[in-house]
Amino acid sequence: MQTIAITQGDPAGIGPEIVARAFRDAPDDLRGCFAVGDLATLRRAAQCIVRPGVPELPVAQIVSPDDAWHVPPRCMPVLQLPGLPGPVPWGRVSAAAGRAAADCVVWAARAALQGHIAALVTAPLHKEALSAAGVAFPGHTELLQAEAATHQGVPLAAMPVRMMLASDELRTVLVSIHMSLRDAIAAVTRENIVQTLQITHAALLRTLGRVPRIAVAGLNPHAGEGGLFGREEIESIAPAVADARALGMDVHGPYAPDTVFMRARHTSQRAGEFDVVLAMYHDQGLIPVKYLGVDKGVNVTLGLPLVRTSPDHGTAFDIAGQGVADAASLVEAVRIARQMAQ
Repeated sequence: MQTIAITQGDPAGIGPEIVARAFRDAPDDLRGCFAVGDLATLRRAAQCIVRPGVPELPVAQIVSPDDAWHVPPRCMPVLQLPGLPGPVPWGRVSAAAGRAAADCVVWAARAALQGHIAALVTAPLHKEALSAAGVAFPGHTELLQAEAATHQGVPLAAMPVRMMLASDELRTVLVSIHMSLRDAIAAVTRENIVQTLQITHAALLRTLGRVPRIAVAGLNPHAGEGGLFGREEIESIAPAVADARALGMDVHGPYAPDTVFMRARHTSQRAGEFDVVLAMYHDQGLIPVKYLGVDKGVNVTLGLPLVRTSPDHGTAFDIAGQGVADAASLVEAVRIARQMAQ
């Protein structure tokens, strides 16, 4: 099997240290993986997680992705990218850090698109730092979408992507991603919802090996209560559900957004009614998954001709460099990326 690239994320945040911690504490899961970034930055990260009684993490520079297979367990292979800055101050937004994070993502995306690696897992980046660096995209999802569209020689609109947040208890997919709430409401159109349902159906059909059961959340309280609290459900969401069902998808709703996520939640005591919930905007879909545990959630980009996953938390500038950041979500992102790439 090919290797998996893990980008260092924003070097001022917790990205480098959770990458280091994952290699140290989850060697079986990280077998065949390597970090993409700056060697000195990742060595600093390995030092910041040193604790009494815990062996230090060696760092080995590699020159090609396949070299990662020759690095022993509990050693972090690093592919040094040219032109990256060395260690930057912890916890500070900077254009240099934003540019470094973006460059790592672009390298990994192109490697995946060219078939040199099996998947990429992205450590958190900082959107303000990206903007300061002049990057024209607000986050990973949009940057990867642009790279994939360029690679395939198609317009950006011909490469629709969606964000899925997944844990062992709940999956949600978003109709819109990084935009204002006002713009997100405007994006709740019949066409956008049908497109999101098609992307979700195709992705989970491959992952689950069967037709996924999809619930659709309403936009308004009580899913509009028959038009009393808004007409989006009547004019856009319900017609989109009907369209999807006519295309052979197992889609239900719209349901009241304050209860549908509980209905879809899967626990050891009770199987969820649905495999995934389609949420109308960013926070509606992300809050339920993150409430169940940030350490368990994984961000998956759907619709790309590559496999990309990410932990579901941010750069945590307030604790960066203290060596206390939890790598559990990153490790889970690696596991899911490996499953999807097989």
